[in-house]
Amino acid sequence: MDSKTVHKIYEKLHRSIPDAQTELVYENHFQLLIAVILSAQATDKSVNAVTSALFGDHPTPEALLALGETKLRNSIQTIGLAPTKAKNIIKTCSILLEKFEGQVPGNREALESLPGVGRKTANVVLNEGFGEPTIAVDTHVYRLANRTGLAPGRNVLETEKKLLEVTPKKWLKQAHHFLILHGRYVCKAKNYLCSNCVISRECEFSEKQM
Repeated sequence: MDSKTVHKIYEKLHRSIPDAQTELVYENHFQLLIAVILSAQATDKSVNAVTSALFGDHPTPEALLALGETKLRNSIQTIGLAPTKAKNIIKTCSILLEKFEGQVPGNREALESLPGVGRKTANVVLNEGFGEPTIAVDTHVYRLANRTGLAPGRNVLETEKKLLEVTPKKWLKQAHHFLILHGRYVCKAKNYLCSNCVISRECEFSEKQM
């Protein structure tokens, strides 16, 4: 896909969702981190349903650590992988307090040293929380990037690197939000809505359907 087409894709996505932003509800870096950890293999809607009460009663690393793993697990049981996530979150809270004075670090290496934080989670926190030009590749972004021909890759890391390479600088900070929302609601895994897609003319997949 040539650079002119890539630019058109981002321009059209921007016009379609000009206020694109995360659908996770949070008030600070810590709450963002915990929400993103919880969102693995879960919907943002299901995470928000849990964190509304959780953050209201336990808004800090100290408070969540005091809650304990068992009670935390019970609080998030409606979200997938609750036992593992509860264990990782409690460990993360402990590390944040011991090594980072209770603050979420703003660099990749430190973030990825936290339990439950992989590359995708770190990218979300760096982009959403610290304004870094990172692109988190989840299932929606990976599917869209490959299906459209925007940034085909054999795995998420290849796709991420390709997206960072082809995305115009002016869109780097917003690209993640454009792509994930378009993939979540339009370029879906099944029942994809090509007839309602603003980038159907630029999409290589859409061309094949004609």
